Amino acid sequence: MDTILILTILIVIFALAFDFINGFHDTANAIATSVSTRALTPRQAIILAATMNFIGALTFTGVAKTITKDIVDPFALENGPLIILAALTSAIAWNLITWYYGIPSSSSHAIIGSVAGAAISAAGVGILNYGGFLKILQSLILSPFLALGVGFIIMSIFRFIFKNANLYSTTRGFRMFQIVTAAFQAYTHGTNDAQKAMGIITMALIAGGYHATTDIPEWVRISAALAMGLGTAVGGWKIIKTVGGKIMKIRPINGAAADLSSALVILSATMFHLPVSTTHVISSAIMGVGAAQRVKGVKWGVARRIVLTWIITLPISALIAGFVYQILRLFF
Repeated sequence: MDTILILTILIVIFALAFDFINGFHDTANAIATSVSTRALTPRQAIILAATMNFIGALTFTGVAKTITKDIVDPFALENGPLIILAALTSAIAWNLITWYYGIPSSSSHAIIGSVAGAAISAAGVGILNYGGFLKILQSLILSPFLALGVGFIIMSIFRFIFKNANLYSTTRGFRMFQIVTAAFQAYTHGTNDAQKAMGIITMALIAGGYHATTDIPEWVRISAALAMGLGTAVGGWKIIKTVGGKIMKIRPINGAAADLSSALVILSATMFHLPVSTTHVISSAIMGVGAAQRVKGVKWGVARRIVLTWIITLPISALIAGFVYQILRLFF
């Protein structure tokens, strides 16, 4: 086998590994609130999330096409397979580090920063598709603020509607409703996050000369969906603990509001073919819900720690990817 074929095979394996890791890293965020409110047991939540993630991953391809063509032009990428392999290595490393420490960082930031960093290391800053790259950055930056606002509004509406309702009945009703919102949350996660690995694999196929368009091959869609579903089944209990309880004390009405808010924001981004960080969106929605109930009830110290990780992920993953690319050049 020639070098390009070997690198392309490695990229497919690494991209599916990234999707698998994304499954137990990011999907923990999608089911954290339903577990923390005891609407679902951990086992039930994971089965539900894995199923809905798989279905969501097969529904759309717009985000995958954005990843394929909007960071760099895959048709003009010299030494493309090596660049993409370096990017995946960097993103996987950063995801594992943050998972180990229970920090809900962004897989989206990690992979986008890594692709940009590896490409710049190989060909300089001119290699970036600035129009598409800035569009992606804008969606990553604005979506948490949007989720914060939507969470605040939906929780405020819930509080107004149910202000005179019996607390026991309200809690029981929202616990049942949260099963629906958790499923919706997991579905929207699949519609956005699973497509990032699809886009990376398609980019590698184009760069290696094995694919001629930005359309996502069917086998790529199915394999990425399966990888994320399996990753979800493994679970991410450390991050469930952080998102599900450390940001604020969550009751079923809070969890339902947060799930619904973040799912609406993620699905809206998917419809516009924009990649967003599900971690950012979910955590921000929880903060918005908490602020609507009681600003001091949000543990802003934990929130600041999460936000700091969001900020540093993109530049650190870019630097790691650039370094990895230079190392790989010595062997390929």
